[in-house]
Amino acid sequence: MVQWGLDEGGGVMQVCRTVVVDRPLERVFAYLADFSHVSQWDPGTQEAVRSSGDGGIGTTYAVVSVFAGRRIPLAYTVTEVVPGSRFTAEAQTKTMSARDTMTFTAVGSGTSVTYDAHFAFSGGLKYVAWLLRPAFTRLGNEAEAGLRTALEAL
Repeated sequence: MVQWGLDEGGGVMQVCRTVVVDRPLERVFAYLADFSHVSQWDPGTQEAVRSSGDGGIGTTYAVVSVFAGRRIPLAYTVTEVVPGSRFTAEAQTKTMSARDTMTFTAVGSGTSVTYDAHFAFSGGLKYVAWLLRPAFTRLGNEAEAGLRTALEAL
């Protein structure tokens, strides 16, 4: 699902995907809650390195994403960790804020992961962000495929 809309802060784009794999929840959570692994499954991310912290709330990651041919440096901060259940990291630039949330559910002996990426654009970009919907749809499809491949390899 890719949704676009306007809120008080600007143009909002949301990409949400769910992947179910036959891997234990504990292993899947440990892998994805270490946000330095995002570059292994998200094709829009070139680099991700833990800058500080132990993986808990307040941990920071230096991330370089590529979108529409542009390299975008982002400083993600972990804002929520509920072991085995939920993980959220957020980043802010001059023109955009991003919130990546992963929700985990045990499904038999496997795991369901819902990845929800929320982007809020500001300035003039908020009025034309809807033009990026096809690119966000493609990014969501590629991230879903990459996520499935990485988790099945665990």
